[in-house]
Amino acid sequence: MSEQVHNRLAMVRAERKVSRQSLAEAVGAHYQTIGYIERGQYNPSLDLALKISKFFGLPVEAVFSLEPFRPLTDEVYGRNQP
Repeated sequence: MSEQVHNRLAMVRAERKVSRQSLAEAVGAHYQTIGYIERGQYNPSLDLALKISKFFGLPVEAVFSLEPFRPLTDEVYGRNQP
């Protein structure tokens, strides 16, 4: 059984104003695959996760994680520190 890979792909894509279609074309994937990844319905291969991260110029762990991401407001403003 495969563990769910959490991601911030939709947020990063929206922030950078990149469509699913253009991201998919840039990384050699189908645009529906990008949607499945964003909704947590499909775990990207390591290759695809690295290509997506490279496209945005971000470390892979900034976009994908095995643990749920904390809300950005918590990270930016230091709320709910463990």
